[in-house]
Amino acid sequence: MAKAYTPGLKVAAHGTYRSRRLLPIKGEVLVKAGDRVTPSTPVARTYLEGEATPMKLANLLGAQPRELPSLMLKPVGSRVAVGEPIARSKGIFGMMKTEVKSAAEGTIESVSETTGMAIIRGEPIPVQVDGYIAGSVVEVIDGEGVVVEAQAAVVQGIFGVSGEASGPIKVVCAAPTEVCDTDHIDASCQGCVVVGGARMTAAAIKKAKDMGAAALVSGGLDDSDLRDFLGYDLGVAITGTEKTGLTVIVTEGFGDIAMADRTYHLLKGLEGRLASVNGATQIRAGVMRPEIVVPLDAAGVAAAKAAVAARLAASVAHEEGSLEIGVQVRIIRDPHFGVIGTVAALPEAPAVLGSGSKARVLDVKLQDGSVVTIPRANVELIEG
Repeated sequence: MAKAYTPGLKVAAHGTYRSRRLLPIKGEVLVKAGDRVTPSTPVARTYLEGEATPMKLANLLGAQPRELPSLMLKPVGSRVAVGEPIARSKGIFGMMKTEVKSAAEGTIESVSETTGMAIIRGEPIPVQVDGYIAGSVVEVIDGEGVVVEAQAAVVQGIFGVSGEASGPIKVVCAAPTEVCDTDHIDASCQGCVVVGGARMTAAAIKKAKDMGAAALVSGGLDDSDLRDFLGYDLGVAITGTEKTGLTVIVTEGFGDIAMADRTYHLLKGLEGRLASVNGATQIRAGVMRPEIVVPLDAAGVAAAKAAVAARLAASVAHEEGSLEIGVQVRIIRDPHFGVIGTVAALPEAPAVLGSGSKARVLDVKLQDGSVVTIPRANVELIEG
């Protein structure tokens, strides 16, 4: 059978999920191998250097830089408060002395008799890494962090903004084709990972944030609505650091696009379960997709395995990452951007495209029964 290989988004009812929870610099690991953690459990901690405030003390005192150490009222290593005197000139005949007060709170880090400057170092900035998912610590990386593992359902999106959040799944749209608007969002969404259907409107995003939702997930999003939400145009290929107060994940693409049936029904079946989400997206080297991770208990794992077995029995088994006849794909280029279909044929010979160039193509059977021929680079697998 003809086949090819293409990257895809994972939509899996069950699998082993591992998350590396690492500090930006060396620090202290707070848990040990075998410990159970929750999304909010602190697993590692470190401290970044506080802000440095330089002060031109020699200039302020009217002294030579080499005189500065002898004019300090506080030695290096001393803690000082804002406005506290830290240096005093000798004055004239012991009079007319000039006193300089600290411009910042912190510790006197250095005093230079070469430049005549002193550095006040602010309080260390604590950095803490949490567990992200409910699972078990399976590996401790000394001084750096841990690896947390769970049996979980995983749904990857195509685009997201803002970072990590967690909460129970709440499905608010009755069908994957239903637009998620303000009438779907109410006070019961507080703290939840809210799942819509098709496009989420700008008003729905704003209301979800106002209601205190942890995240909003839906099939599509208009780029103008995203701009309204963020307050600016995204001009980079990396997201996840936005401070919006709401994680937003799009599962299919930009525009009025319905959530894939398989994705919608998987999340619907997980309603009420605790989910961890991350909107971080990277579309250049080292691709990173936004995700919804739902850890499963023993009953959930058994149910997921049964569902997967039934689905595989009714479909063509295929090698992971391979394009084969019968597998489900999403088209990722216009004019069919976001449309879901199945591979109907994989012609061996390259075809001439409308642009005049040649490329390997495939035939995709769409949900309405029509078949379109497109370049293989214009699709991605929906992997289970």
